[in-house]
Amino acid sequence: MTRTILYARVSTTDQTIEHQKAQAEAAGFILDDVIEDHGVSGVQTSLAERDNGKRLFDLLRDGDTLVVRWVDRLGRNYDDIQQNIRLFLDRGVTIRTVINGMTFDAKPQDAMGKALRDAMLSFMSAMAEAQTIAMKEAQAAGIAHAKANESTKYRGRKPSYTCDQWYQVVSLREQGFGVNETARRTGLNKFLVSRISNNQEKTFKALELWKLLPEPDTGHDMEDKLKDMAKRAEQFAMSDAYRADKKITATGFIAKYPRVTEDSEGSVYH
Repeated sequence: MTRTILYARVSTTDQTIEHQKAQAEAAGFILDDVIEDHGVSGVQTSLAERDNGKRLFDLLRDGDTLVVRWVDRLGRNYDDIQQNIRLFLDRGVTIRTVINGMTFDAKPQDAMGKALRDAMLSFMSAMAEAQTIAMKEAQAAGIAHAKANESTKYRGRKPSYTCDQWYQVVSLREQGFGVNETARRTGLNKFLVSRISNNQEKTFKALELWKLLPEPDTGHDMEDKLKDMAKRAEQFAMSDAYRADKKITATGFIAKYPRVTEDSEGSVYH
């Protein structure tokens, strides 16, 4: 039995998987399944490196149809898009796009049909890469302008993690949990976990710039609030470490950032 599967990828919190699904259904596609990747940059991450994107290579079979909003969903540049689409076509999987209703038939009727398909595929892949490059250049120009004219205006991309999740990631990693296990326990994808782990101050600063730090309770200042949050995160990681029978390593996470060593009640917990 053949299936029609939609692959949807969004890289920011302003985009939604539901919107891409609704667009596909409005275009007349009857979907058997939807494979999703949230918070993944198509420019930086190849299809085979995405958590669910790589599942497509195992799920799709001869006669199936893969639906995407546009061919740029299937790769980060011309070569990547070409390689992935041709892999699917060689397996007998037809590719269809929501935008412009393009069809790349896995089994064209004759040599002329195959030649036309391959020529259109090359053209569309090149167009997708050109659009990506143009978008990056426009974004860079906009950022430079914003920084030059109003230093506080440019805040970068809005974080797709909460302050609690930031503390949990750093604490779990301090306790020896790997990236994949930390991602599973916090509900974040592994790429985001790696970014937080490797750029702690920068990712915390992003929360501050977007005003995503918790509002202090009445009678408590912001430092107190962050101290309590840090303590909860360390307790969360410690309890998980005990359940996983891991050796606890006190490496001073709480003192790193923000630099606090006691909770809002004045009790030392570092």
